[in-house]
Amino acid sequence: MRLSLTRPVAAFASLAALVAPAMAEPILQSNSLNSCQENSLFSASLFKVVFTPNNKTANVDIVAVSSVQGNVTFDVEVSAYGFPIIKQKVSPCDMGLAGLCPMTAGKIPLNFNLPVTGDALEQVPGIAYNFPDLDATVKVIFTMTDGPEAGNAVACVEADISNGKTVDLLGVKWATAIVAGLALTSSAIMSGLGHYNAASHVAANALSLFGYFQAQAMLGLTGVPLPPVVMSWTQDFQWSMGIIRLEFMQDIFTWYQRATGGTPATIFDSLTTVSVQVEKRSLDFIEAGMSLAKRSVAMMPRSIAEPLGQAMKRDLMRRANIETSSGSYIVYGIQRVAFRAGIESTNVFMTCVAFFCLMVIFVSLAVAAFKGACEMAVKNKMMDSDKFLDFRNGWLTVLKGILFRLTLIGFPSMAIMCLWEFTQNDSAALMVLAVFFLIGMTTTLCWAAFKVIMIARRSIVMHNNPAYILFSDPQALNKWGFLYVQFRASAYYFILPYLGYLGLKAMFIAFAQHSGTVQAVGFLIIEAGALIAASVLRPWMDKSTNSFNIAICAINFVNSIFLMIFTEVFNQPRLVTGVVGVVLWIANASFALVLLLMLIVTTVIVIFRDNPDGRYTYMADDRTSFMKSQTHLTTTTELDALAATARGGKEGFNKGMDLDDDAESITSDSLRRQTERLGVPSAHSNQSFGAHSNNSFGAHSNQSFGAQSNYNNQGYGNRPQSPANPSMPFFPADGPRSPPRYQDNGSMRAPSPFDGSPPYRNQNNSPGPGAFRQQNNASPSPWQRGAGYD
Repeated sequence: MRLSLTRPVAAFASLAALVAPAMAEPILQSNSLNSCQENSLFSASLFKVVFTPNNKTANVDIVAVSSVQGNVTFDVEVSAYGFPIIKQKVSPCDMGLAGLCPMTAGKIPLNFNLPVTGDALEQVPGIAYNFPDLDATVKVIFTMTDGPEAGNAVACVEADISNGKTVDLLGVKWATAIVAGLALTSSAIMSGLGHYNAASHVAANALSLFGYFQAQAMLGLTGVPLPPVVMSWTQDFQWSMGIIRLEFMQDIFTWYQRATGGTPATIFDSLTTVSVQVEKRSLDFIEAGMSLAKRSVAMMPRSIAEPLGQAMKRDLMRRANIETSSGSYIVYGIQRVAFRAGIESTNVFMTCVAFFCLMVIFVSLAVAAFKGACEMAVKNKMMDSDKFLDFRNGWLTVLKGILFRLTLIGFPSMAIMCLWEFTQNDSAALMVLAVFFLIGMTTTLCWAAFKVIMIARRSIVMHNNPAYILFSDPQALNKWGFLYVQFRASAYYFILPYLGYLGLKAMFIAFAQHSGTVQAVGFLIIEAGALIAASVLRPWMDKSTNSFNIAICAINFVNSIFLMIFTEVFNQPRLVTGVVGVVLWIANASFALVLLLMLIVTTVIVIFRDNPDGRYTYMADDRTSFMKSQTHLTTTTELDALAATARGGKEGFNKGMDLDDDAESITSDSLRRQTERLGVPSAHSNQSFGAHSNNSFGAHSNQSFGAQSNYNNQGYGNRPQSPANPSMPFFPADGPRSPPRYQDNGSMRAPSPFDGSPPYRNQNNSPGPGAFRQQNNASPSPWQRGAGYD
């Protein structure tokens, strides 16, 4: 029957997974022929089949290497998502194809057009031309019909089909990147305008969304065999890891690698003569790809064959650009992502490094340009002088904080690529860069986390509240706030578990590329721990932010379960694997869309709202009272004027803080000396600033200035000084006041609204600036009677 070969060839180019942009004319194509049997006697270094149903023709271009001699029949099976659709036996002799009847050993080049009849077209469902990333394959088993091997299967090949439709879309990449970038930018602008509460919420959600994008990208970077739709979906988020292709940059990276003693990969230069197999089944392909080479090595003397075989296997494990004995290539894991992005595998590390550096440079220049634009606008009276005053007075510290945040955002990508580069050793210079970036970024983030913990502990010792110093001092908030502002004050330490979470995932991805099962098990344990910790501790700032992040942890855990299924450790049918891949795509696409819409709506509402802070409830840690912008405070009283003078006329910014000395090194004991100089009391000291007090700040409160205290009347002069500048007005100076009256020492001064607070004395045991002194024989002020502060 002459239709017998046209049907499998139509299937070779028929049911498909989608890899190219949408086209007007439907096509079905395949670009690689994979071996599906150990010791297969037939392989192809080049295999391209393009079927166009409109003209009913299939173009076949193949360069095969055959060790089969004699007559054979082809057992053809077409399946979609593991479900068999077509099964039939084909004889090449019935088609009269030269070189295949009978088959001869050697290299067989074939290039011909094959007509496809209407009967064959009817067997191809219409959805095969339109469903994105359809997981369809054609398997052909070669069975001998004569000779001593008659009836035995001597070869097996398998082709994956593409119809040109895919979910790997440039528009999705741009849309997700723009939304995340605009959200972060808008949060920075709102923070500069003094709307700290709204800015912290938008920034926290934007960073969580960015982390979710990176988690999706990490799935694609694993060495686990993935269904086509999962590969394409995860490819949409590789921009968040810095895997972005620019042609001129790739040329520079290739030149740099050659100049530093490396050997760049040249896969894309040889695509016209060889095929590249994008691994999606099982890592057993390593052994399959070595099968023919093993037979060649076996012909050598044993003393040569054993070391050569071990060296070949080590090289295959070290580099994922595996060249099979037939001359084709197999890519998986990180190289699979690089190949789909159009980047040589030896350039992917430099690509990530370059885009991280470019992001840092671009943001730094943008901040400096915005500073200059603000100053010019104020000078030309185009903008009020109090706009962005905090930013203008302390823009260098704000820039440091932004750079720290960029380091945190880029840490997952750089950790993975630097650790992976250690296994590749592309060149000596790249190894040096990997060491520099990995140690530099890890040390920077750990040092910043240590500083936050030190500041929080100092605040707890002196105020029994970590939020007091963390949020009251603008220097600490602008510089280190990126590590703790998204968490509640009592969970200031949670950045350390988060960094450990990212580091563990990076190590599994980088060091276990050849073992997808190990990666899947590691991801399952890590994501389960992250979900439990997030659900139990609920460390984020409020209920809505906790729900947002717990939902992300839950979907990441579900994805890790799917990843385990893709390893086929459960020996499930291929239909199950295909269906799970579609479920992963639909579930994550829906979830990502919901998160994007939530962030867009929230950001738009906040931007166009008269009072952005009013949209959010104030956190229970009372951070908003400490974060009050200094630009919104008046200086109409004598005390406020003195405070401004003490600050050298710098309104709204405290320059310098004893806990924030940039000159101190990580290994120095400067922090210990500062603690001893300030005289921080021990746990058994009577100089307590944390017990119950009868002095009232606000209605129905026993707290004095945000912290409960039981002052020892004999120890005020030795109380440790707070790193937060006491001369800076944290609250408006136009609150209710009592009539002026003489003090106990005969002097007359305007009373503080906090009359009930105990006196703060300096080293001379005299009232310090801004001190609150107990008024004797005076009528209670409205504050003492329980009037609250608004």
